[in-house]
Amino acid sequence: MAGVDISWFQRHRRTGYRIRDADILVRTGPMSYRIAIDTGGTFTDVVAIHESSGDLFAIKTPSTPDDPSRGLLSGIDEVIQAVGADPADVSQVLHGTTTATNAVLEHKFEGLGLIVTEGFRHIVEIARQSVPDGYGNSFFWIKPRRLVPLHLVREVRERMLHNGEVMAPLDEESVVAAARELAEQGVTRVAVCLLHSYANPEHEMEVGAILKRRFPALFVSLSCVVLPEYREYERAMTTLIDVMVKPYCETYLAHAQAQIEKRSGSTPFLIMQSNGGIVTSEGAGRKPVTMLVSGPAGGVLGAMHMARLAGHRNILTYDVGGTSTDVSLVHDLKPELTNYSMIENYPVKMPMIDIVTVGTGGGSLAWIDPYDSLKVGPQSAGADPGPICYGRGGTQPTVTDAAVVLGRLPDKFIGGGLLLDVAVARRAYDALAVRLDISPEEAAAGVLEIAAANQVHGIRQVTTTRGREPADYAMVAFGGAGGLFADAVADFLGIRTVIIPPNPGNLSAFGLHISDIKRDYVKTLVRQQSSADPAEVEAAWRELEAQGNAEIEWQGLEAGGIEFVRSADLRYVGEGHEVMVDLPSGPTGASAFERICSDFHDVHDRIFGFQYRGRQDVEIVNLRVRAVGRVPRPDVGVIEAATGEAAPRERRPVYWRETGWIDCAIHARNALGAGARIHGPAVVEEYGSTLVVREGWRVEVDRYGNLVMEKSR
Repeated sequence: MAGVDISWFQRHRRTGYRIRDADILVRTGPMSYRIAIDTGGTFTDVVAIHESSGDLFAIKTPSTPDDPSRGLLSGIDEVIQAVGADPADVSQVLHGTTTATNAVLEHKFEGLGLIVTEGFRHIVEIARQSVPDGYGNSFFWIKPRRLVPLHLVREVRERMLHNGEVMAPLDEESVVAAARELAEQGVTRVAVCLLHSYANPEHEMEVGAILKRRFPALFVSLSCVVLPEYREYERAMTTLIDVMVKPYCETYLAHAQAQIEKRSGSTPFLIMQSNGGIVTSEGAGRKPVTMLVSGPAGGVLGAMHMARLAGHRNILTYDVGGTSTDVSLVHDLKPELTNYSMIENYPVKMPMIDIVTVGTGGGSLAWIDPYDSLKVGPQSAGADPGPICYGRGGTQPTVTDAAVVLGRLPDKFIGGGLLLDVAVARRAYDALAVRLDISPEEAAAGVLEIAAANQVHGIRQVTTTRGREPADYAMVAFGGAGGLFADAVADFLGIRTVIIPPNPGNLSAFGLHISDIKRDYVKTLVRQQSSADPAEVEAAWRELEAQGNAEIEWQGLEAGGIEFVRSADLRYVGEGHEVMVDLPSGPTGASAFERICSDFHDVHDRIFGFQYRGRQDVEIVNLRVRAVGRVPRPDVGVIEAATGEAAPRERRPVYWRETGWIDCAIHARNALGAGARIHGPAVVEEYGSTLVVREGWRVEVDRYGNLVMEKSR
């Protein structure tokens, strides 16, 4: 067993239930558990909730990147064994993952092909005529590696007009020839993106049927299914990413579903999506791009829940895992949503919580570039072989190895389930230091500082580049490595309050328990306010709502329990990009159309600082509907009180660049009661995570078990 943290969660149980002297839960009702699993690049995190008592249990087990379902099923088995339950006692399994995101970050693009309309072979090559950080960067910017190279793009003969009218029929022979040529060059995954298929999907659906009939071994994604809206480049890129991760997601989800049914009967297996809602595993497997940031989305929900208990409504979520760091802003306890996101340098158009992902985590590799500069990430040691200190065959130094060398991590993880080899990590940094002509401690400290700087860059993408001041937010730091960097990153950004939730290494899994069933639907309908027919717009919205009703009812939720949220993408006539505007509940028909057009002026003014109400016509581009089925939330209990300065469990040498090696206080988190205080420099250790507290920071434990870290004034 990798290790289980039962005692901590039982201390955070709801009142009214007893615990035996042996610290094992007394079960007073039927055995029934909801289990949530978050699969990361290095660890798979599991949180089980007893449905009668509300008690929570958590474990961490190594991820299995070659087949994520093995780690998922292992996690279920281990938590069931830890609580003394039976597989038949599992009432529901929820799952979030960074598998899709990590595949993009680590550039696993092999085997991808693209089929387009004749004459549009260069969609991906041309991309958008924009340069990051402005055209002054043109001399230095290097165009990112394409998801699919030009020689693996094939054209087929057909032509659809923007209004859905067929100009030239689809030529089946060209489709067969294109697919055969791609298959001969090793392509196993094909994205199909034909011109204007959002207006009429007929030709793309025909291509899909031909490929399924003639080339059944190919994984295929159609843009009319993945993203039925205009803009060819973004539609092509989103479809490519969908088919890129489909073999990973579709295959392992189907295997996991089969094994769960074999063990636990017809237990629901639900998957977190990027929009913060859950969906059936079959639905997720058909369109896996919706899972792109599903694990991090669970983390945002969990962070919001704990921040509310801590008394904060405006937060910056900071999730550091083994492979990546995910950051997001939350205003008034509402996550920011977007229909457009960048995963590294690749655009994705899909309704999702607005999360920026950076390829830096605990397992990120430290390396020296051809110019003798020290770099960190985006390549990661992952779960296999993992960092050198794990003793599983890793040979390249990582961020985790650097923290071990500096004494900031203990010599064992996850309740003793993973022993860390400090000596072998030290030898790796000895070698790196020789190449840099500095001491091993300076090399390790430099790796941690570069990793923190990479994360700061990601945070600035959701704050300063959008006119937001990071210091106006409290940071919620979680993930296995969130506490390792939290104070350093906060210092970079001027943030003065950092919240570390209970069991932060499993917070994304906990967040799965508080997610609703959600599905998003979109229809491109370009109409100007001055000439549009409101009845046509209302009919399109109702059509999308009917899709939502049918799909969520199919997932087992009654129609009466489904809520619909309408929105639209609008712009001023002549603008090149639009903004999303939500429609309040209530208005329908002509009043809904007038309301959303009116609200657009205010949204435009808030985002860009100006508006043209009464002076410029408004244009609707896309209509959207979100269907939501509400689910109950678990409770979080209070912990026992304590007062005054916390007594350390032990002391050990820890290296700080400012002071060198010093004797540092080491605290055990499960020994800290509400009101306990700690002053830096110090280290707080727990199952699955470690908090580093620098000089100038202090920590106090609140009644819900949050560690609230504040900058000393």
